[in-house]
Amino acid sequence: MKRIALGLQYDGNPWHGWQTQPHGRTVQDVLESALAKFCQSPVATTCAGRTDAGVHALSQVVHFDTLVNRENFSWVRGVNAFLPASIAVQWATEVEGGEQGFHARFSALARTYQYLIYNCPVRSPLSQGRAGWVFRPLDVALMEHAAQALVGVHDFSAFRAAECQAASPVRTLHRIAVHRQGDRIIITLSANAFLHHMVRNIVGSLIQVGIGMRPVEWMAELLASGQRQLAAPTFSPDGLYLAKVDYDARWALPATDESVPF
Repeated sequence: MKRIALGLQYDGNPWHGWQTQPHGRTVQDVLESALAKFCQSPVATTCAGRTDAGVHALSQVVHFDTLVNRENFSWVRGVNAFLPASIAVQWATEVEGGEQGFHARFSALARTYQYLIYNCPVRSPLSQGRAGWVFRPLDVALMEHAAQALVGVHDFSAFRAAECQAASPVRTLHRIAVHRQGDRIIITLSANAFLHHMVRNIVGSLIQVGIGMRPVEWMAELLASGQRQLAAPTFSPDGLYLAKVDYDARWALPATDESVPF
């Protein structure tokens, strides 16, 4: 039995998230269907991070076990032949399997998400489904300052969805950065792991600071309160991208570009 790791990109707009559902309209369902056709046998996959409906991936990492023997490039081209245009395998490599082997989720050291905001008085049809839209001017310097209160090991209950199933709300946020490129603002967050809706809830609260509705100190106060109802509403999934998953160098996975391509 071989263990294969895949790097996957997808547009989340047509899909109801990553995780398999009875209706079959998820990224996992479509990927496993393509793998089954290519391998001529059922294939079960495990991903690094389960993305919600409408959320995109620049570099999702997946692993599966199989008896099929193929070259790396054959996995890429062969599986892509059975995938829709909105999903594509970017790379494939064989990794060590078994209990001590590579695991897409549990071997991950950190995950990086990026949120793309289109900040313009008039909406753009070209950014529809690709970026969150804010028509009021955003002060990026204030957002960056406020965001730094979140860096470190904290209880992120104030930014946790009510339906979150994580055993603990404590996470380690390694870095958060806010920068502007013309009328686009990119918020980058790296952590050991994220709670359900954590990124979108942080982004929604930072936007309230950016438009001047809340002071910079509010983010630290929210974090300390642990009260989800005090934070901003969950922001749109449109601009959220799973940009990168970090692993130990021993797995020798291909390098990825975490920049949002818009």
